[in-house]
Order: sequence, then structure tokens, then C-alpha cells
Amino acid sequence: MATMEMRVFGRTGLSVSPLGFGGAPIGVLKTEQERVGAMLNEMLDAGVNLIDTAASYSGSEVAIGQAISHRRDEYVLVSKCGQAFEDLPGDPWSEELILATVDRALKRLQTDHIDVMLLHSCELDTLQKGEAIGALVKAREAGKIRFAGYSGDNEGVAFAATHPDIAVVEASVNFVDHANIQTLLPLTQEHNVGVIAKRPIANAAWKPLEQQQGTYQNYAKNYHERFEATGLTLDNLGLEADGLDWATVALRFTLSQPGVHTAIIGTTNADNARRNLKAASQGPLPEHTLQIIAAAFQLAQAKSGQPWLSLR
Repeated sequence: MATMEMRVFGRTGLSVSPLGFGGAPIGVLKTEQERVGAMLNEMLDAGVNLIDTAASYSGSEVAIGQAISHRRDEYVLVSKCGQAFEDLPGDPWSEELILATVDRALKRLQTDHIDVMLLHSCELDTLQKGEAIGALVKAREAGKIRFAGYSGDNEGVAFAATHPDIAVVEASVNFVDHANIQTLLPLTQEHNVGVIAKRPIANAAWKPLEQQQGTYQNYAKNYHERFEATGLTLDNLGLEADGLDWATVALRFTLSQPGVHTAIIGTTNADNARRNLKAASQGPLPEHTLQIIAAAFQLAQAKSGQPWLSLR
């Protein structure tokens, strides 16, 4: 595998690889533990050091803990919380529930601390009430998490990025989803907040819809419609055509955005992981290519007659 240059993760001071591992698919698709272990250990060997999961990714925390907890000092561990579960006490976004979720995650992930715990896409008014963020602060003060954060988009993540107790945000950033590029990233740079880009390859927006499958079909449909509206093709990006593909272009676009520290891609396939690592190691896209993509997006958005917010 190729290697990547590490990036300083905002004011956390941690160093993270530009490519991170997204743990949703291994849980949702109930991937065999042997396969998870082989893939994650290979990615760690290649320098991928950010592992992202969530309480709601059924089985993912457990699988990650079993696979790589013996290498705990080699990766930055991120999980998410806030939603209610039958086996945990408390209402959604309550202190009781969040603290119970943190404790459960520690056991599942076989660790004594989680580097970043994110509130998992709660609404703006929930953030503004303060109880959910306060619960993460309490977990941080107890040494169970190192940093508090928020995962979401649009107005919610913009608010989170300016909150003094939020050190990391996770948000949608890709070549057909520019809302957070325009509104969020200037805020995160101003406040030195770590940024994890989710959906960095836009759920393979270039693929025909009949080839899309799985849990994220709604995102795929919307992203595909946006992609079609831009009229972008590989031939009009001003790049060398040899070996060029949309997955590489899309990931490099996301990693080219100032303020993005790492981009997570979920996969259950080690070959896909290797391709993603190779793409990330190629570095930013040329400035003229970024301008072509931005101009096509802006024109298509204007023609639609409405702002293209990040998908939720």
C-alpha cells in the first residue's frame, strides 16, 4: 500500500491520516470478524490511523474492538452517541443516556478511553439546550473521552464548530455537496476545529442508480441527480486521463479542501481500501480542476433555483 502524510487534527494536537476508516458498513452488513480483522490490521500497517464508528452502527464497535484493540496506541478512535437504545437508560440526548453509551462503547471497543466522541446528528435546538454537550464534557473530565465533538450538517454543525467545548466535527464534504465547504470550513479554521469529512466520494454519485444498493440509497439518488446536473465528465477536468477514475477524483477533491483533516470511507472490501489509500496518497487536485468542479456545481445549483444543502 501507499503511505500518506499526516495532518494535525485541529486543536486536539493529534496527528491523523488523510484517509480514515468508516465503520458503518462492517456493522450494518454484519461482515465476518476474520475479514474485518484482516482489513483493519492491513490499513493500520499502511498508516491509516483514524477509525470511526458509532453506537448505532450495529456490531461495528464490537468488531473493531475485537480486531484491533491490541494495537490501541496506533490509532485515533472516534465513536458517536445520543440516540436511545433498548438496553440503555435515559431519553435521547440526555446526560444519562450519553454517559451510559460512552461506558458501553468503552467495553465494546476494549479500551479505557475514546479519543473523540461525537453527538450523532442531533438537531440544532438540542445542541443549544446544552445537556448533550454537557454530558460529553462530563465524560471528558472523567477521562473516558479525550475530546467532544458533533457529527452532522448545515446549521447544526455550524453551531457546533463555534462552541468552546467542541474540538472535532464530522460533516459531509464532497464534489457534489459544497454547503459545508462554503459555510462550515471557514468556521472550523477560525476556531481550529478538527474536521472529519464523511461521504467524501458522494456515495459513488457517478454510478447509474440501478447499480446503487444498500442502506444509503437516498443519498445516492440525490447525489446522482446533482452529478448529472453538473454535466461533469472525466474528460473536462483538465487531468491526465491515464488510469483516471471518479473515485480517485472525488476523494482527492474532498482532501483538497482547506480545513479538512481526514476523510472516512466505509468498506468491507480490502481491495477497495487499498484503492482508496492509493488515491489519498496522490495529494490535492490541481487548482484548475478544483475551479472547474466548483464552477459546474455553482451553475447547476443556480439553475435548480434553490440552494443545495448538505443531505441529511
